Amino acid sequence: MDWLKRFYTKYLAWINKYVLVTLGVFLLMCLDSDSNLYKRYMYDERIRNLEKEIKFYRDEIETNRKKLDELRTDKEGLERFAREEYFMKRENEDVYIIKED
Repeated sequence: MDWLKRFYTKYLAWINKYVLVTLGVFLLMCLDSDSNLYKRYMYDERIRNLEKEIKFYRDEIETNRKKLDELRTDKEGLERFAREEYFMKRENEDVYIIKED
């Protein structure tokens, strides 16, 4: 029991009701409810990731829109695309497909 008194006087004697209330509120903020600090951090992290994803897809949309405009306006570009993607050929040509492993 003597060690308990020494522990109290050494570490816990400075605690008063204001410190206890402050610690209690801080613990409630950290651990309880739907808006605690940990969940808030996780929500903010998710928001940042989703914003990055939105930016990526907007860039992809812009790139694809440019490619589509190019295919609609440039006849040679359309032919090149058909040859590369769908292996199309003219009547007098042969197509050789080389696969790399």
